[in-house]
Amino acid sequence: MKPKYKPRGTLLAALDIGSHKIACMIGRVADDDGAVEVLGVGYQASRGIKTGAVIDIEAADNTIRQTVHTAESMAAEAMNGYPLREVIVNVPGNQTKSHIVPIDVQINGQVVTDHDVRRALAKAQEKIIVDGVELLHTIPVKCAIDGNEGIRDPSGMTGEELLVDVHVITGEFGPLQNMASCVERSHLDIASLCSGAYASGLASLVEDEMDLGCTVIEMGGGITSFAIFQGGSMIYSDSIPIGGWHVTNDIARGLTCSNADAERLKTLYGSAMVTGSDENELIDVPQLGELDSAEPNHVPRSLLIGIIQPRLEEILEMVRDKLENSGSDAAASRRVVLTGGASQLPGMRDLAQMVLDKQVRLGRPIRLNGLPDAVSGAAFSTTAGLLTYLTSHSHEMPAEIMAQADSGSFFEKFKYWWKENW
Repeated sequence: MKPKYKPRGTLLAALDIGSHKIACMIGRVADDDGAVEVLGVGYQASRGIKTGAVIDIEAADNTIRQTVHTAESMAAEAMNGYPLREVIVNVPGNQTKSHIVPIDVQINGQVVTDHDVRRALAKAQEKIIVDGVELLHTIPVKCAIDGNEGIRDPSGMTGEELLVDVHVITGEFGPLQNMASCVERSHLDIASLCSGAYASGLASLVEDEMDLGCTVIEMGGGITSFAIFQGGSMIYSDSIPIGGWHVTNDIARGLTCSNADAERLKTLYGSAMVTGSDENELIDVPQLGELDSAEPNHVPRSLLIGIIQPRLEEILEMVRDKLENSGSDAAASRRVVLTGGASQLPGMRDLAQMVLDKQVRLGRPIRLNGLPDAVSGAAFSTTAGLLTYLTSHSHEMPAEIMAQADSGSFFEKFKYWWKENW
């Protein structure tokens, strides 16, 4: 099965609802190979979102509206004055679960067709989907015919039995429903959903990394998600409920300052590792509740970094342990790509190499054209990856269930939604 790219000129929109920021990108398919040109971008600090979940629908709705309006204004000429109607939305890693399901399909000496692969995907879905769980991705990651392994695309081959290892990613119904409610209140429909770590990988990994084996670690504000790619597909994903916000909170507590001041200090003076010169460099820390800022409160920069580094080490150690316990660590090879806003601290690459004992590089969006410099860094990998996913990896809902879905509410349509990544 080959990717089915959206037609040239198709307008696409991605909405990244995160714990630290909400971002929207509007793009247009630029050629027949699925390349996307970015037309508009908007982003705002998150409100009403905590650790990837909606905690205040009205606050989240207002932030989404402002974000989308900014992106629409920037892309107004290409949109001919029409408002945005459909978006692809990310699903945070702590609301998803990864399953590998082995499936066998009897071919009986016939030629393998796309329909046979679909039969395998459908069988995998039947084994996993239960009440309260929603299907996000169904990815065939390994195929074999009559014991012959290593087959990328079995279509057109002949055999008796087709074996497929299917990677099924599911999401929790409740949090997805709350997120859908926020998006609907902004007069938008969800065209597709995508795991955040998967989107980050699609945005920042080169083809050889996806093929030979690589782990992408997306360090967000409230969650650190990661996904393993091999053979061109995502074969495993997971997350831990700690991110950049927890680093900021540690600074606020350790230096007795506000969260806003802690975030500023982390951005301006923070680092993932202490160096010899940090003890001699003094920084001014505004004290919590002090109205008179005439008297400076100087502390060594090493004190700030001494708060940051242990938390980052904890995050990386937890990711390392999950990778080792997953059974997929060998497939991930020795290559790691860091993305997400929290990965941008100086020294983060060196710290990750030390803790994970792997080759590490910093990732950024590499597959979009016309991306403004302000949003070309690691913090926007998920948003950019959503557009990449939408143009080449999503699939239309089958016609036979479209009629059933059209008669119901948005989320009833979503329950019938069929997704493939290939």
